[in-house]
Amino acid sequence: MTPARQIAGPCRTWPEDSAFIREVLDRIGDKWTVLIVSTLSAGPLRYSDVQASIPGISQRMLTQTLKHLERDGLITRTAYPEVPPRVEYDLTELGRSLMEAVMAMAGWAAAHHREIAANRAASELTGVGRAKAAAGA
Repeated sequence: MTPARQIAGPCRTWPEDSAFIREVLDRIGDKWTVLIVSTLSAGPLRYSDVQASIPGISQRMLTQTLKHLERDGLITRTAYPEVPPRVEYDLTELGRSLMEAVMAMAGWAAAHHREIAANRAASELTGVGRAKAAAGA
């Protein structure tokens, strides 16, 4: 009998934390999180400035993502007692510690944009996965 093959990965490396690792990676790998964190890297911004800096984000998604990031300790929300009220969002030290990874992911996406777009276009013509393999057989 052949022994079971050991497959590497973060969930194997830290098995007791695998569920939490998946949850955190889901949060920090979310497109809106990546864009919000990188937008706030220059310093605190008002809600409307964050929204204006991220084309395509809805008010609902921005509000929801900001709440999740605040809950996780990646950003702070500061409300100033002014008329009209002013609220600013800023990265915490924990949030700033994500910048290298976030910028690497964004840079990778920008560097490979054309290649991925070409692959998607080719996939539309040829199909992917089992359908493609069956057609070639």
